Amino acid sequence: MPMSAVYSIENPDFTLSPCTGMTRKHWILAAKHLLSGIFSHIKTFESPVIMPRAETNVTYPHASASESVQKLEACAERFEGLARSFFIAAPLLTCEPDVTMNGYSVAGYYKSHILRACTPSDPLCVGTYSYLQAISGNADPFRPYQQTVETCALVIGLEISKEYIWNQYTREEKDVIAAFLSEYASAPTVPQNWRLFNMLVMAFLAKNGYPIDEAVMYDHAAAILNYYVGDGWYRDGQSFDYYSCWAFNVYAPLWCQWYGYEHAPDIASQYEEHVRTLMKSFPAMFDRDGFVTMWGRSCVYRCAVASAFEGALSVRGGEESVDLGLARKICSGALLQFITREDFYYKGIPTMGFYRQFSPLVQGYSCAESPFWLGKIFLCLALPQNHPFWTTREKFGFWRRAAVSGKLEVKTTVLSGPGLCITNHRANGTTLFRTAKVLKQPDDGHGIWNYGKLCYASKYPWEAVDESQQYVLTDGTTGKREVANATFWHGEKDGVLYRRQFFSFSLQKEMHWMQAINLADFAVPYGIFRVDRLRLFRSPVAITLGSFGFPDNGTEVIQKREGDAQAVILKGSDSLGNAKQLAMTVYGSWDSLETCSSEDTNPESPHSLYVLARTSRHRQYDSTESYLLVSQVITKESPEDFTDEELFPLADLQCEDHMKTGGYGCVTLTLKTGVVKKIDFSKMEGLLQL
Repeated sequence: MPMSAVYSIENPDFTLSPCTGMTRKHWILAAKHLLSGIFSHIKTFESPVIMPRAETNVTYPHASASESVQKLEACAERFEGLARSFFIAAPLLTCEPDVTMNGYSVAGYYKSHILRACTPSDPLCVGTYSYLQAISGNADPFRPYQQTVETCALVIGLEISKEYIWNQYTREEKDVIAAFLSEYASAPTVPQNWRLFNMLVMAFLAKNGYPIDEAVMYDHAAAILNYYVGDGWYRDGQSFDYYSCWAFNVYAPLWCQWYGYEHAPDIASQYEEHVRTLMKSFPAMFDRDGFVTMWGRSCVYRCAVASAFEGALSVRGGEESVDLGLARKICSGALLQFITREDFYYKGIPTMGFYRQFSPLVQGYSCAESPFWLGKIFLCLALPQNHPFWTTREKFGFWRRAAVSGKLEVKTTVLSGPGLCITNHRANGTTLFRTAKVLKQPDDGHGIWNYGKLCYASKYPWEAVDESQQYVLTDGTTGKREVANATFWHGEKDGVLYRRQFFSFSLQKEMHWMQAINLADFAVPYGIFRVDRLRLFRSPVAITLGSFGFPDNGTEVIQKREGDAQAVILKGSDSLGNAKQLAMTVYGSWDSLETCSSEDTNPESPHSLYVLARTSRHRQYDSTESYLLVSQVITKESPEDFTDEELFPLADLQCEDHMKTGGYGCVTLTLKTGVVKKIDFSKMEGLLQL
C-alpha cells in the first residue's frame, strides 16, 4: 500500500450501517491500513517503532537538550511507539491472529519487542524507573516519567491479545515483564489522570498472579474518585477536556472489570455509575457526521475520545447505558473524519496536527508516535463479532429526527460539572461547545486557544489567532493588549448561557481592578447569538472580536446592512472541496466589520480568513456609551444563501436602565421569529465557578 494512500470504504454496507456504511470488516481493514503505514517504516524485524516527523522544534526528542535528557527522551519515544501502536495491533490480533505487516508477523513482532523493551540488559530496553532516575541524577525522588503512561497502554494490549502474546511467553519471560511493570506501578506518578495508569498496571499484575501493594492501589483509586465533578466528568488538572472521556472513562471501567468488582466493589460501583452518567449526554458531543470538535490539549489524539463508548461497555450491563446503533455510528464517523483525508498523513502516519501538519496545537510532551493514542478507538474490535455493538443497525439519533421533521431546532446539553454547554444544530449538522472553568497564564496563548475561546465548532477547528472567537482589549493609554485568560461559569437560565471572562486575570489583583466582560449567549439555528456586557474600570479601550477561522480556497466576501446592523458573509469551500459559508453580524455600538486574512493559523487550510468586529470606549466613566456588545456568528455547510432573517434575526432590543445603554438591569430581545429573550446579569455575582 502506498504510504500516501488514504483509507476508503470498499463495498459499504448501508443496510446495517445506513449512516456511514462501516461494519466490523471495514474497521478491521481500517486498523490494517493504519498499521501498514506504521510498519512501512519498520525496516527490519529488529527495528523499533520510530516514525518520521515533520516537526522538530516543539516535539521530543529535542536535539538541543542535554545528553542525559536525550537519553531519557529516546527511551520514552521507543516506548510510545511500541505501546501506542499496540492499541491498534492488539485488538486486530483478536480478529486476525495471523496478520502480517511488511512481511512480519504482527503477533511475533510485538511479542519480541515488548519483552526486549522490558529487559534491562537489552539495548532496546525503554528504561526501568530506577535506570531513568539514575540518568536524572536521582535529583527528584517523586519524579514521574512518560514510561508510566505507556505501561498502561501496554497492559491493555496484553490483556486484549492475551491468547496470542502474553500466554506465549515462558514463565521466566513473564517475570521479566512483570518486574518492569511493577517498578512503574509503585513509582511516583502525576496527580491527575496518570494515577489510573498505575492502577491498571497493578490490576493487570494482580490478575496474573503477581503481588501488588494494595495500600498504593487504594490511595490512587480514592484520589480518582475524588476528582469527580458530576455529569460523568472528572477534573483533570485545572481545566476540563477530553481526558475525562479517553482516560477516566476508559481506564476506570477497565479497572472495575480487572480488579475493582472483586476487590473494591464500593469504588467500582461509583466508577460504573459515573460512566453510565456520561453516556446520557456523551453522544451530544459529536456532530451529525460523528465529527470530533477540536478542543483542549492533546488534539493529536483526535478520535480517541469516542473510546469512552467502549469504556462504558466494559462495566456490568454496559449495553444498557449505551445506544449501540448510535455509538457505532459516532465511532465510525469520528474515525472516518480523519483517516479518509490525505492531509491527515505524513509519510503514511498521522501528522502532528488535527488534519494537516499544524504546529500551533502541538505540545512539548508529544513525539511523532504520540498520535497513535487515537488507536484507542479500535478497542471495539476486541468485542466479538456477534456483540450488539456490531450487529445493531446504525442510528442517526437526534439528527434523524431533524431530517424527518425538517425543523431547525437546536438541542442544548448543559453540563455544570465541567462547565460545558453543547448545542447540536439541525440546520447545519454542526455541534458547538461553549466552555468555562478555564484559567491560564495571561501569556499562554496556546493554552487559551485550546480552552479559552468563546465557542468551539465541530466543522471549524480553532484558528491560532487571538481575535478569532475571542475578545481582545487594547488599552488606549498604555497600548497594552489583553486577551481573556480566565472564564468563569455561571450557568444557563431560560435558554441563555452566562459566563464571565477576565482579561489578564491574576490572584495578585482584586477582581474589580481587572477588565472583564459578562457573557450571555444563546443558540440560533445556524450558530450562536451574543449579548455581552462590558465590565471596564478604565478607558479609553479598543475592543475586537472575531469569527471562527474560515479556510480560504477561493472565497467570496459579501457585505450587507440592515438598519444599524452589518454583516459579512464568507462563501467558499474547504480543502476537500466541500461548500462552506460563514456570516458574522454585529449590532449597535460596534463600529466596523472587516475581513482579515491569515497564513498557517488554520488546522484545515494553509490560507484562512476571519471576520473581525471593532469598537472603542472613549471616556472614563461614561454611561452614555453602550455597555452591550451584540453579535452573532452563523455557518452553513451548503451553498444556499443565508436569508435576511437568518443574517439579521433581531427585531428589537430594550434596556431597562435609566440611560438605555445596558449598564444595569434586564435587556429584552425580540427576534423576528417572535422569540423573546431576557438577558439578566444581576444574579451572576454570587455564583461564579472556576
